[in-house]
Amino acid sequence: MTRSTRIAAGFAGRLARISGTFAALVLASALAANQAAAAADAASSAPAAGPVDDTPTAVSWKLDVLRDGQPIDTFEATTMVGQTFSDTHHHPMQHRVGCKDNPAGGIDLARTVSVSPIAADPGGVTLAVDADETIEDDAAPTTPEGCKLPPQPRRVNASHPGLLVPIGQAADWTLIDKNPALVYRVHASVTSH
Repeated sequence: MTRSTRIAAGFAGRLARISGTFAALVLASALAANQAAAAADAASSAPAAGPVDDTPTAVSWKLDVLRDGQPIDTFEATTMVGQTFSDTHHHPMQHRVGCKDNPAGGIDLARTVSVSPIAADPGGVTLAVDADETIEDDAAPTTPEGCKLPPQPRRVNASHPGLLVPIGQAADWTLIDKNPALVYRVHASVTSH
């Protein structure tokens, strides 16, 4: 093989390698362009996803306290699902006692209610309710001589882990059956936000 033939063969080999590399780059570029075009077509034909609403649901509720069927107190608020509303109402009382009907020391009949909406949908609202209150008995005792004594106070602690309140209706929770009967009547609805 002559020197000019070897040079021509070497040059041809290098040219073939360069051509092969160039062809591979052109092919890779064309594939990438096709993939980008296909992705763009898929994105334009896919339905647009709406914004995700992760705002907690607001629940508007009202709790009436009934003693022997008569309303004596009301709590109400709008509370987000997963949050808790607590409030204390104070009802100071003073009685006249003794045979001379003298004023006696007062007592604070405090009532604390905590309400936590735990689930809400168009059919109803589920609430966790905690109650802590001081009430007095219906009847006031008397001394052996017939003189008045103040009614006896007692403490009521109760929890309802999941009171279901249907939309447009009330749900009753009985804390005490009698002497006195104590019922919490709850209304609740989902509010727009």
